[in-house]
Amino acid sequence: MYAPCAKTCLLDYRDAKTKLARIVTFYNGVKVPVMGIATAEIEPHITTRCVREAIESGLRHIDCAPIFCNQEEVGQAIKEKIDEGFIKREQLYVSSKLWNTRHNPKWVRRALEETLKQLKLDYLDNYVMHSPMGFRDSLVNYPRNNRGELLFSDVDYVDTWHAMESLVDDGLVRSIGLANFNAEQIARILEVARVAPANLQVECHPYLTQKNLMDFCCKHNMVFMCYQPTGPTRKKADTRIIPLKSHPKIVCLSKKYDKNPVEILMRYQVQRGNVVLIKATNKDQMKQNVNIESFQLCRKDMKMLDLMNCNFRNNLISSATGHPHHPFENDCS
Repeated sequence: MYAPCAKTCLLDYRDAKTKLARIVTFYNGVKVPVMGIATAEIEPHITTRCVREAIESGLRHIDCAPIFCNQEEVGQAIKEKIDEGFIKREQLYVSSKLWNTRHNPKWVRRALEETLKQLKLDYLDNYVMHSPMGFRDSLVNYPRNNRGELLFSDVDYVDTWHAMESLVDDGLVRSIGLANFNAEQIARILEVARVAPANLQVECHPYLTQKNLMDFCCKHNMVFMCYQPTGPTRKKADTRIIPLKSHPKIVCLSKKYDKNPVEILMRYQVQRGNVVLIKATNKDQMKQNVNIESFQLCRKDMKMLDLMNCNFRNNLISSATGHPHHPFENDCS
């Protein structure tokens, strides 16, 4: 088990060689690689290969969640690379999440233990509350009544947070964080937290730059982590929205820097000081993810990307509309 570190560190985004770190540091000293492989939407039958190849390509940050339904396969890949002597456990940063049906404080530790068993690990580097919204205690991920309506719980996410704090005390997790929270909800946690949240995971891309939320997290020493950094696809999004990878401005930058659109979009976030979580299913993609430090966007181009913001949110969590703790229905952040 991991013994919690009491050391307090400021965020550090710099590297002597590139002036851009591959590592950021949580307030408690935990080191976090700025590029992470997101295991969401990776089919279980290819997950072990993908994670194994990610580690071989140099990626050391693995982002998981029970709702992704592939943690067993992620754990198998990690075990194989450790058993081979290719890497040591302490060289990896592994994060997972507490799902909405496990918000009741009495289930929090059991949920983590299930995740650790699936991942074949003794501890996590980071454990994140997947959203502020609790669902009814259930063995299914989206419990519904006979009318098909999602069943909510009345558990306050603050109580869930206090249960997560005990996991740090017990050495089962090195840090705890939040995902899909708005600033007002984070502030409620900060007011009562004995162990402060180390990070926030949210959707972030040039259509949704999250500048105010980024500034809020920076003020409170929380590392800002971006999922869906390449933005929405036409298949999933409003048909009026041009997928970022084919947007003329991104294509223009791609030609200017001789990099593909995904590299441009990832570099944009890392230059903003953010951690990037991105799906990658082949070695070429993974190597690109590792090597985005080889170029730098100029200030003018960074500003152009900032100005693409239109507050377009792809992940509206519309299935939980009406939940008293829904983060986006009345978001003031």
